[in-house]
Amino acid sequence: MTLDIKICGLKTDAAMAAALAGGASHVGFIFFAKSPRYVEPAEAGRLRQAATGRAKAVAVTVDADDAFLDEIVAGMQPDMLQLHGAETPARVAELKSRYGLPVMKVLSVSEAADIERIKPYIGIADRFMFDAKPPKGSQLPGGNGVAFDWRILTGLDAGLDYMLSGGLNAANVGDALRLANPPGIDISSGVESAPGVKDPALIEQFFRAVRTARDDRAA
Repeated sequence: MTLDIKICGLKTDAAMAAALAGGASHVGFIFFAKSPRYVEPAEAGRLRQAATGRAKAVAVTVDADDAFLDEIVAGMQPDMLQLHGAETPARVAELKSRYGLPVMKVLSVSEAADIERIKPYIGIADRFMFDAKPPKGSQLPGGNGVAFDWRILTGLDAGLDYMLSGGLNAANVGDALRLANPPGIDISSGVESAPGVKDPALIEQFFRAVRTARDDRAA
C-alpha cells in the first residue's frame, strides 16, 4: 500500500525543497491568522509552484468565509482544500461545488466515540484527517504537537481514505504506522525547530524514519 505523506505549515523555499526531496505526496499551507505557520495566499502561490507535478498543494483553513476562500483559491491555486474548523457537511458540499476542488475534512479526536462524528460527512468529504484534540487553552485547532491513542483508528472501515495527524515525529511515526496502518500521515510541528520554523534536517529525518519503519514491516 502506498503511504501518502503531507508536510504541513510550509513557509520557506528550503522547507519546500526538503519536503519534496523526501517524497511528500502533499504539501500544506496554513491560512489561519493565529497560527505561527500562517502564510499569505500570494506567497503560498509562489511556494506551491515547486510542487507542480510532484505533490498536491493543500490550502488549510479554519471556518474561513467565502471572501477569504476566494482570495486563497485565486492566489494559491490549491489542488485540495483542508477544512479544520466546525464546517458542517452542508458547508463541505457547498465549497466542493463552489471551487470544484476535493475537500479533506479534519475531525479532532481523543477517544473512540469521537470517530462517530465522521458519519454525516461520508460521501461528501473526499478525504478525512484525524487530529488530536487541542490542549485546553490552545488557540490552534491543529499543530499543537499532541497525539491521541492511534489504536482507536483500527475500527474504521478498511476503504476509508484518511490521514493520521497530531504529535507525529521521527521517534514515534513507526509506532503510528504499526498501530493504525493509516493510508496517509500528516506532520507539522514534529519537523520544526521552533513554532512555525520548519527544519529541513528534521524533515529529512522524518522521511528516513518512515522508510525505516516501512522496511521493517516488509521484512
